[in-house]
Amino acid sequence: MREEIIGDCRLILGDCRDILPTLGPVDAVVTDPPYGIGMDGGKGGKSSYEKLDWDSEAPDLTPILALDCQCVIWGGNYFPLPPSAAWLVWDKETAGVTTFADCEVAWTNLNGAMRLKRHLWSGPYQKVREQRYHPTQKPVDVMIWAVEKTSGTVLDPYMGSGTTGVACALTDRSFIGIEREPSYFDIACRRIEEAYKQPRLFAEPVQKAVQEVLFD
Repeated sequence: MREEIIGDCRLILGDCRDILPTLGPVDAVVTDPPYGIGMDGGKGGKSSYEKLDWDSEAPDLTPILALDCQCVIWGGNYFPLPPSAAWLVWDKETAGVTTFADCEVAWTNLNGAMRLKRHLWSGPYQKVREQRYHPTQKPVDVMIWAVEKTSGTVLDPYMGSGTTGVACALTDRSFIGIEREPSYFDIACRRIEEAYKQPRLFAEPVQKAVQEVLFD
């Protein structure tokens, strides 16, 4: 097991099935676990990120639910999860017919109603051009939106290339990330370190020093 501390982020290289029982209570889980939809190894992919190994079998989410905390689980429609009224829907604003889904959804156990966020992710008119490192990578803006639905320290047991951690770094949230693939772990460390070099989204403005004038 390898561990890195970057800012308020604790990153752990290892299998979450072994590590989760050692963490103790957490405030929230925001994660994008492998869905097990047969895209193993990126055999049909053309991009470099698709050539890294990743899971083709859906994991058991029981240990995550047992944490009894706030949960946002992307791809929740692929897992046997309890009913929820507060699904998060990411509308990719796709143009034309595509083999990919027009939307992705996250199951939550949060209070409230279903919410929708539109964010163009592919094509020449995408809102922000982000380098792709992982086959199921989400836009940073979408993950910030998901993180903001929770409070406290955020745990991502399937950290991948670290987008949840980047979102936490940019919004001054503490983060714990677990990833078992060394290649993705190294990418996550680099991305989160770079995120800390960017201006914080909610940083308090620096107050200018005011020189007091003393009167006799």
